[in-house]
Amino acid sequence: METSFALTGKGYVIVAADTTAARSIVKMQIDQDKIKELSPHLLMAYSGEPGDTVQFAEYVERNIRLYQIRNLYPLRPAAAASWIRRSLAESLRSRNPYSVNLLLGGYDTSSHTPNLYWIDHWGTVVEVPFAAHGYGSYFALSLLDRYHDPEASLEEGLAALKRCIDEVSKRLVVDPGKYKVKVVDKDGIREVEI
Repeated sequence: METSFALTGKGYVIVAADTTAARSIVKMQIDQDKIKELSPHLLMAYSGEPGDTVQFAEYVERNIRLYQIRNLYPLRPAAAASWIRRSLAESLRSRNPYSVNLLLGGYDTSSHTPNLYWIDHWGTVVEVPFAAHGYGSYFALSLLDRYHDPEASLEEGLAALKRCIDEVSKRLVVDPGKYKVKVVDKDGIREVEI
């Protein structure tokens, strides 16, 4: 019952993910952070099989950090999305593929633009203005389609995200509970309350 949302606006990307770790009908943890900070201007929300998600997210985080150490500059969001897609595609052709769905949000400091990438477990990558994964996406995508504005201020973006969270809480059989929300913009990554 994992749910994650993301949307872009005027100079920012908002990424939100529920904080529940569950297996079957049992909640095992209610404060899990499913958003990994990959670099000062790049973050990734992940969902899928519990073991795969944590292992793949840490693998991506360490390799992007290693790239920055070796080259003295961080990967831009488009390059990071391509590298992640390639890693997922390679794992598909192995005996142990990762079952991970990702939302990669970042702020490109060289072009001063926000970028959001929807990546699924098949290694498909699409740059999108808004995205969602999980059961909540059935309700959130129609709301984001209607209320998303690419020129919206941060407050308006958070209001659209709040609509999605409220709709999922109201309509989904099992309420995911709390959400962790992070914003990435020219100033870096920060967590916000919603």
